[in-house]
Amino acid sequence: MQKGSDKRPDFAFPPICESATGKVRTVGVELEFGAISARRAAASLAMGLRGQLIEEDAHAWIVEGTALGDLMVEIDTRYAHPQRHVGTRWGRLSKSGSARLGTMAQYFVPRELVTQPLPIDHLALIDSAVDVLRLSGAREAGPTAYGLHFNPEPPRFDAATLTALLKAFMLLNDWLRRESQPRLLTHRLGLSGVFPTAYIRRVLAEDYWPNLDNLMNDYLASNPTRNRDLDMLPLFLHFDKERVRARVPYEKIGNRPALHYRLPTAWVSKSNWSVAPEWNRWVAVERLANDLSRLESLADAYSAAPTKPRNWAEVSAQLAFTS
Repeated sequence: MQKGSDKRPDFAFPPICESATGKVRTVGVELEFGAISARRAAASLAMGLRGQLIEEDAHAWIVEGTALGDLMVEIDTRYAHPQRHVGTRWGRLSKSGSARLGTMAQYFVPRELVTQPLPIDHLALIDSAVDVLRLSGAREAGPTAYGLHFNPEPPRFDAATLTALLKAFMLLNDWLRRESQPRLLTHRLGLSGVFPTAYIRRVLAEDYWPNLDNLMNDYLASNPTRNRDLDMLPLFLHFDKERVRARVPYEKIGNRPALHYRLPTAWVSKSNWSVAPEWNRWVAVERLANDLSRLESLADAYSAAPTKPRNWAEVSAQLAFTS
């Protein structure tokens, strides 16, 4: 973006825009923010996007009928939403108790805007919701990072496609982390955990093209947590709930036919900030995954070194993006 320009960056399209069914692929977006309540944010979105405001509980609101579809705005703790959470071994909070907890939690727990799965050619509409939130007082500042998450529908659900995406993400993750620019300490701390080195080397091996069962088993054995930049658990839970819950019985995991890509910061307070650059970097991952010759060459370069080079972010970007 040029200095002084009001023009936002364009949204890139992945190499495969349609699903196996021939429909435009979808992506869900989760945008975290602080400084204002879920109620105020939802009311502002209803007014700014011409939707209808519906209360689910004191800290969860639905905005129906916008150009983005139906939106959920809520404080991001399940304990504030008793109608969805059955409780713990110590019992279950009452409706009033959950409301009080949500009010107290606003000082350190982010609020969250959650979209339905959007066609990828509608993704630019997210920026209009960001504008509404910013003008209503939303900020990214908080004691922890308030992040941006994408939930892209894979182009295909076969093991080869998912393995290629996983390989491409591992190879570009240093570059992705650098480009996300988490300048504040709290935002750097908000970065999710990286994949274990032994698991990365296993996945990047030339002969690692498992079937779906083995892909899930290997992932669960090395990553029994949702604390990963690219979290495969929601998709694997969708495939096989019993298999995933046997390994991670208590993790808070959404069941959806999508990947879950976590970014550390949504810069909602910045004028003309757009989610486009972050989305476009995800598209770079998909482009690498779709170019098997380049993918294999980059994986070979990584595997050939006894340890990952310190400048791998630069090396991987050069190998991935130069002709």
